[in-house]
Amino acid sequence: MRGGRAGVAVSPADVMAAGLCIGCGSCAAQSDDPEARMDWDRYGQLKPSGGGWLTIPSERFSRTCPFAPAAANEDELAAGQFPSASRIDGQIGRFEKAYVGHVEESSFRADGSSGGLVSWVAAELLERGIVDGVVHVAPTADPQADGRHFRYTISRTVADVRGGAKSRYYPVDLSRALEAIRSTPGRYAVIGIPCFIKAVNLLRAEDPLLRERIAVTLGLVCGHMKSARFVESLAWQMEVGPQAVAAVDFRVKDPERPANWYTAQLVLSGGESRRKDWWHLVDGDWGAGFFQNAACDYCDDVVAETADISFGDAWVEPYSSDGSGTNVVVVRSPALQRLLDDAGQAGRLRLQEVDAAFVRDTQAAGFRQRREGLAYRLAVHGSGLPLRKRVAPRSTGLAARRKLIYRLRRAISRWSHRFFHLARVTRRPGLYLAWARAMLRIYHGLTYSRGRAGRLFDRLLGKQPASGG
Repeated sequence: MRGGRAGVAVSPADVMAAGLCIGCGSCAAQSDDPEARMDWDRYGQLKPSGGGWLTIPSERFSRTCPFAPAAANEDELAAGQFPSASRIDGQIGRFEKAYVGHVEESSFRADGSSGGLVSWVAAELLERGIVDGVVHVAPTADPQADGRHFRYTISRTVADVRGGAKSRYYPVDLSRALEAIRSTPGRYAVIGIPCFIKAVNLLRAEDPLLRERIAVTLGLVCGHMKSARFVESLAWQMEVGPQAVAAVDFRVKDPERPANWYTAQLVLSGGESRRKDWWHLVDGDWGAGFFQNAACDYCDDVVAETADISFGDAWVEPYSSDGSGTNVVVVRSPALQRLLDDAGQAGRLRLQEVDAAFVRDTQAAGFRQRREGLAYRLAVHGSGLPLRKRVAPRSTGLAARRKLIYRLRRAISRWSHRFFHLARVTRRPGLYLAWARAMLRIYHGLTYSRGRAGRLFDRLLGKQPASGG
């Protein structure tokens, strides 16, 4: 839906039934029900749980859930937050400046998945006294006892912030962190993916206390949210039991290899580690959408347009070949722009200003999926609720092969949950692995013209362009 506000009040149960719950936890955080919490569903995704509050329609919830029909969209939120932005782009939103670069000082770059700028900015905010705490995702000390490998935590020292560096392709929720912000005075920075930052800003619009205490938001460019089953799949493919996994590193950094050659590492409870390159994983092609949350099919924000500053990987040459890692940064807060400019001039950061086209190029596949692909999905599949997206439903003007790619991605994301669940309950990992291997061959044939499937698709549908993803 485009245009006017859809004013129908909905409940968390309505959003879940429509496949639109991303698991951010904002609903549980604002509920007055003492039973409200976030729990795992059978597919390894976090969902609101705990009692009758789930089924009660609420106007407040309808305004604060990032996927509810009545919630303000990213353009509306950004217009209120950054009214004097010097630049406006249809895909990356309002901003002051954009940069490509990395951290020069200390080991921020080596310790992070990319150029180290997320942890550096968060640490700088703490050291300058701009915030008293940083809300970010960090590993849990004992995943088997905790029930999760990662959680949102609040760090109040630079060392703790740096301990949370690196990418986390794992479900987390903000409910406990938001409760802690409400109960403990101070100023906080929140780091999150686009829909989580949107949820935070929707809550800030409703809650004066959160508006006062959440001083800065740091956004992370996002492809999609994965379920917890991805870690279990890594364990199966590295021939260990999931219960033996004590720590996960989704992106082991090696300066001798291109940055986009991902390697996953599992550390086992006995101290042993196992590694496997993503291209050897049956579910290692990110674009195929294995274990994707269904709500991600209805997101149109790639670069966290409502955050004060956003960070991603610079997936264009020569940066994507630089194994040390490079960030692309979009700055919307004038104060943060000055902070980066001052640090660049002092030699603490190495930054080069870039334009909106450069940023778009670094995330080209994501923008195709979230704009062109979303328009097609809205036209063909619709949704269970009257969504207010910034693209209109459209199924015309796309090649048949491109339409099939979007359909296949949707099927893989949905059926990966089901096949993994079946393999898990029957204790037969091979069921999922064989299915995923077959789906990956079909996806690579359709999308990249690889193998026998690719040759067949080429004959039937015509050659797929080089930028197939």
